[in-house]
Amino acid sequence: MPRRLKPEELRRRCDPEIFGVETTAECAPLEGVIGQERAVRALELGLGIKDFRYNIYVAGSPGTGKTSIVRAFLHRVSLNEPSPPDLCYVHNFDDPYCPRYIILPAGMGKKFARDMENLIKKLRERLPASYRSEDYRKRRQNLDEQFEELRQRIYRTVETEAQRRGFLFQPTPIGIKTIPHKDGKPLTPELFAQLPEKERQRITHAQQELQQIIQEALQQEQQIEEQRLKAIRELEEEIAEYTVRPVIDALQARYSEHPRVVQFLNDVEADILQHIQEFTEPPQQNAEGQGVPLPTGMIDLFKRYTVNVLVDHSKTKGAPVVVEENATYTNLFGKIERRVQFGVMTADFSMIKAGSLHRANGGYLVLSVENLLKYGISWEALKIAIRCRQIQIDDPANMLGLTTTEGLKPEPIPLDIKVILIGSPEIYYALQALDEDFGKLFSVRADFDDEMDWKPEYIKLFAPFVAARVKERPGLKHFHKGALARLVEYAAELSGDQEKLSARFSHLMAIIREASYWAEREGARLVKAEHVERAIEEKHYRDSLIEEKMRELIARGDIFIDTQGARVGCVNGLSVLQVGDLSFGRPVRITANLFTGKDGVIDLEREAALSGKLHTKGVLILKGWLGEKFAQDQPLSLTASLTFEQSYSKVDGDSASSTELYALLSALSGVPLKQNLAVTGSVNQKGEIQPIGGVNEKIDGFFKICKIKGLTGDQGVIIPEQNVHHLMLRPEIVEAVKKGQFHVYAVKTIEEGLELLTGIEPGQRGPDGRFPEGSLYARVEARLKEIQKNLETEEEEEEKT
Repeated sequence: MPRRLKPEELRRRCDPEIFGVETTAECAPLEGVIGQERAVRALELGLGIKDFRYNIYVAGSPGTGKTSIVRAFLHRVSLNEPSPPDLCYVHNFDDPYCPRYIILPAGMGKKFARDMENLIKKLRERLPASYRSEDYRKRRQNLDEQFEELRQRIYRTVETEAQRRGFLFQPTPIGIKTIPHKDGKPLTPELFAQLPEKERQRITHAQQELQQIIQEALQQEQQIEEQRLKAIRELEEEIAEYTVRPVIDALQARYSEHPRVVQFLNDVEADILQHIQEFTEPPQQNAEGQGVPLPTGMIDLFKRYTVNVLVDHSKTKGAPVVVEENATYTNLFGKIERRVQFGVMTADFSMIKAGSLHRANGGYLVLSVENLLKYGISWEALKIAIRCRQIQIDDPANMLGLTTTEGLKPEPIPLDIKVILIGSPEIYYALQALDEDFGKLFSVRADFDDEMDWKPEYIKLFAPFVAARVKERPGLKHFHKGALARLVEYAAELSGDQEKLSARFSHLMAIIREASYWAEREGARLVKAEHVERAIEEKHYRDSLIEEKMRELIARGDIFIDTQGARVGCVNGLSVLQVGDLSFGRPVRITANLFTGKDGVIDLEREAALSGKLHTKGVLILKGWLGEKFAQDQPLSLTASLTFEQSYSKVDGDSASSTELYALLSALSGVPLKQNLAVTGSVNQKGEIQPIGGVNEKIDGFFKICKIKGLTGDQGVIIPEQNVHHLMLRPEIVEAVKKGQFHVYAVKTIEEGLELLTGIEPGQRGPDGRFPEGSLYARVEARLKEIQKNLETEEEEEEKT
């Protein structure tokens, strides 16, 4: 028998006393998560296993609070973990194009950078001073005197040889000049020409011998000068080493536990000793006062002794949690900035900038998978980084296989990270199917459910949940227990189930904020139930423009919907329209026409290519039911058309299959259907009414139309019995049912629905195989036999002709 539902069956109420407090001000803020045990256990597993393959994919629908919940969860977990080390880059003296990384304990990176700055500052002060010292001056003077004595000895030897051969010896800035003489007077070319031939030959031969001696003397002088310069360099290096070594040794002792720092300091010492002059003389500048730009890889002398602290964790408490909202390649992996001077593009290790992977190294990186996959290069590079466990800063063009100019290629930094991707289940399954690396690198899936059970332990957590939000967001007001109860009921309304609560906390947060706003408007100290109700109503009003336009068309008669009277082959069906995040119910007229013929049931929606596969299946099931019920001893011969009137878009789903069957049976029997009732529910081949979705929206949609046209007291909706526990109707509808102005009926079979719609019992076959006289099914069977007889008569006449 069809069942008229009681008002208390139409909506589940939450008892305000369940919270055990008067207001949320009495509650400690909630630190955990409500009703997501499965996801939390998956997160704990993924975070607990320290393996590069156990990264996590967090799956769930939008609005479930995945990102905020994961972020809060990670922050709690990370506080109990050690802070990761600082990451630095320094100049590579062996290969300037490949800067080297240095890893230091948290906070030591900046300290090391300051130590290096102080080191160079000290040396730039001390080295020039050491070369101005009395000790250096004396030793340099002694060297100069020693080598000057050696040079003078050579000159004296040459002078003696010159005098012995009759030549005057005269040193000049460009060499040694020798002039022949006679009786102490230089021979002019004229006097030389007047000499006898034999004398001239002697002088020429002597001059050639002397030139050979002079040449050898000049070579000796050059060797002496080289020895002098070498001795000076050794002296300067000795002085420099005496100045530099203690400072370097002090730093090496301080960082003795870090081999890369010790090696870097050794390289710095060796390089300083090779560039002493740069410390003792001012740098040469061009006309504009700027140094000449150096190409990529080359770097200003003093800058290459500095330290680029890529990531500083001096203020980080626990492991870092980095949420990257825009996962471009450079945002993830960092970049190498470039500077243009005089048309020359330069870069060095100090221009390396960190990415999210660097900042999250040693901790957790949270990414939106939808955003990540927009940048294919980022996804591929991320997989490589996780698999190889290192961060390689590279030009994005290289990742794409494009030719680029030579540039820096920093040494890869070891990677120790846990990556958490957040996205939809659909993307997860697509990656599993299409990317073979995905399953290997993301071994844990944390599923966030859209809903949770209506359980006291979950309901009680709503109070501390609101208290936590009030604490986080200044300006929010605390909730009274009545407001909390209404919030719980709203969560059940969102889930569309009396036994479930929505886990889409972003929707709940919107109501919490707006209810607090309305309480503020009224000057209330606390948020009450009426403020929550106001927030829900206002939100629906803001979003319901299209719904109102649709109701207006029905009220004006532009869309045909009757709420009174009865019609043959015509019934009010119920559909749900989805516009963005808003869904609302819309009544639709479904009609059936009957003809003599053998074409069967014709689905006009399918014929017009407006029927989805599920709707087509529903019509085929309808045919199956007709065959079992009325074609056991005769063929099912008829032609009938079914359609959704004034429907101009695609129709899908089988929730109207029972409605279509009611219209068809009405057309077959000639019995009118009540227009004050609307129907929803799918039917199987055995005539059982099956549950459907959107039952609350459908009831709400028809109620609003009845309200506009006038409530008569006999209007209502027929729904499947299995949908009763899904009912969370608006308080206004419940109140109308309580007053007898509107009704909700639950049915289990087609027969129960027909009885409500027609007021006539469908009937059952008796022992003789016949339906009771006057029953609805008897009329249907009679009509089918009449059609069959007409067809047989027509066939006989065709055979005669």
